[in-house]
Amino acid sequence: MPALPSRLTTPLWDQFAALIPARPVVDPAHPLGCHRRRISDRTVFDKLIQVLRFGCSYEAIADTTCSASTIRNRRDEWIKAGLFAALKRIALAAYDRIVGLILDQIAVDGCITKAPGGGQCAGPSPVDRRKQGMKRSLMVEGHGIPLGRVLAGANRHDSPLLAPTLDKLDDLGPLPADITVHLDSGKTRTELAGRHLHGQIAHKGEKAPIQASQRWHVERTNAWHNAFNRLQRCCARREVVIDAFFDLADAILTVRSLIR
Repeated sequence: MPALPSRLTTPLWDQFAALIPARPVVDPAHPLGCHRRRISDRTVFDKLIQVLRFGCSYEAIADTTCSASTIRNRRDEWIKAGLFAALKRIALAAYDRIVGLILDQIAVDGCITKAPGGGQCAGPSPVDRRKQGMKRSLMVEGHGIPLGRVLAGANRHDSPLLAPTLDKLDDLGPLPADITVHLDSGKTRTELAGRHLHGQIAHKGEKAPIQASQRWHVERTNAWHNAFNRLQRCCARREVVIDAFFDLADAILTVRSLIR
């Protein structure tokens, strides 16, 4: 069974392939001209999709077509070239052009996941007996399309992560004059006021149906992210690698919503 249906992987690969710099299959400067041919980029891309979806290690997904070292090396090569971030931006721009982003309604929420290997974005989890965990502060637009995220240790509070999360709005170009931010923490009103943003914040003691808002969109997107096992149980230690997998997942979610 494929990791994702072809209706998703085909447009993603077509756009990603257009971003990859041209490179010969064999090195013309090799003195003998008989060294092993370069593994195709499509094979490595499909392997990374499988790692993201199933959460398996590179060694477990490697086979005769592609080794674990090749997957890691090509991944780092593409991260250095900024290809995953570019793919996410293109998918977001396509959605905005065809459907339209609802940027006057923004939702922000935090989500704690496991990070058994520790790393730059890990910390003791307050909900998992202080085992290593990761928190992501996610921002989505009115339909739940992911706009950006900030990664931190699981022991970080949501409030100090709001400012760097809202800074991601600067990458979206012109914004509406009146923006409402849906939150579940009242400690952030000063930050919103300084940015001239309106806040719709949940009140403690009131049941959710009584104060229903647009915050459920971000909670649904967090669930979508957790459907990718590599994000739900993050084994990567470097932040750039985690961000690359999130950018790839964001592109998949955006293209899926666009097709629907």
